[in-house]
Amino acid sequence: MHAQMNQTADTSPLGILQSVFGYDSFRGQQAEIIDHVIAGKSCCVLMPTGGGKSLCYQIPALCRSGVGVIVSPLIALMEDQVAALRQLGVRCAAIHSGLETGQVNEAFSALRSGALDLVYVSPERLLMDDFLNLLDDLTLALFAIDEAHCISQWGHDFRPEYQQLSLLCTRYAHVPRIAVTATADAPTRKEIMDRLQLPTLYKAGFDRPNIRYHVTAKDNPGKQLRDFLKQRAPDESGIIYCLSRRKTDETAEALKKDGYKALPYHAGLDAGTRARNQERFLKEEGMIMVATIAFGMGINKPDVRFVVHLDLPKNIEAYYQETGRAGRDGLPSTAWMVYGMQDVALRRQMIENGDSPDMQKRFEQHKLSALLSYCEAATCRRKVLLQYFDDDATIGECGNCDTCLEPVRTYDGTEHVRK
Repeated sequence: MHAQMNQTADTSPLGILQSVFGYDSFRGQQAEIIDHVIAGKSCCVLMPTGGGKSLCYQIPALCRSGVGVIVSPLIALMEDQVAALRQLGVRCAAIHSGLETGQVNEAFSALRSGALDLVYVSPERLLMDDFLNLLDDLTLALFAIDEAHCISQWGHDFRPEYQQLSLLCTRYAHVPRIAVTATADAPTRKEIMDRLQLPTLYKAGFDRPNIRYHVTAKDNPGKQLRDFLKQRAPDESGIIYCLSRRKTDETAEALKKDGYKALPYHAGLDAGTRARNQERFLKEEGMIMVATIAFGMGINKPDVRFVVHLDLPKNIEAYYQETGRAGRDGLPSTAWMVYGMQDVALRRQMIENGDSPDMQKRFEQHKLSALLSYCEAATCRRKVLLQYFDDDATIGECGNCDTCLEPVRTYDGTEHVRK
């Protein structure tokens, strides 16, 4: 960036925000976090989906001398970010297992010659000796750990390689570290901060007031979905999450027959089909992506108007992260879910049959129970959600969830129970 800015350009954080990224002003705690990192200090940033976490490390990387190293868990996520940044004129590259040897060598020599401001790498790649040896010889602006909840065995996306990132604290003690995530409950936050030795936590509220939450008991889900979609405007884009690949394919097929522009997305499709479907979803109006959780991390489509769960997610963090892909433009959006007791039984079975140690299984069962409590809540759903994340925002009834809009009829059953 430094090389590309003309001599008169404003290289302050606000100047870069305006001239490179095209925003007028910072939001929430962004300016404070950016100043903290530019000053060479480390921190953990907890900010809801669409809150502007990426700028919290991209701008300091452009303000500090040297290259910013961003650790990211998914190739698709890196590619999206790099493509977007290059369009803005930022000098950056991604290094991951999907590249040819020639491409990797090219990125390495760009790093050596100081031709990059940002480099995106997977944790596995970062931890290879050849890469660490290269970093030893470079001026490093910062390390950013994206999707930092992957570090915690209590998180919902645990990645063992992420735990080895604690070597950054010793090997590059002088380089600031910033860990960012949208979903971390208290135990997960503590583990991120302990492992990466982060002294400061910046915590933006979890509330997404523009999302309307709606949960209903599963009873002929195909018909329930059709009824839900009939109430939506025909040109809206949305995501429908299913648990199995088969159900994903069947649902997409059924929607196509009903005249919707629906596409499937799951790990069973070949990479080319997945990439084409994702591309269409991002670029075309009125697309509906029917997907397993293989789809979505870092998907930056601001006008997703609804996120549907036809099956129960794994826990509240996963639910919050997946529903958070709706309404990133701040306009009204809906998170709609159907659930049934067979879903709960299936999830419990998946946990029991998994490879996790017993203590981890108990923890996952406990998280599933918390999600069930959310589904069965007779009070404001937003309050239940925010309390789970210890978000002490003292909001009253939100007025924008099904239980607020159509209160569940409750009555005092003390006398019946006594009898």
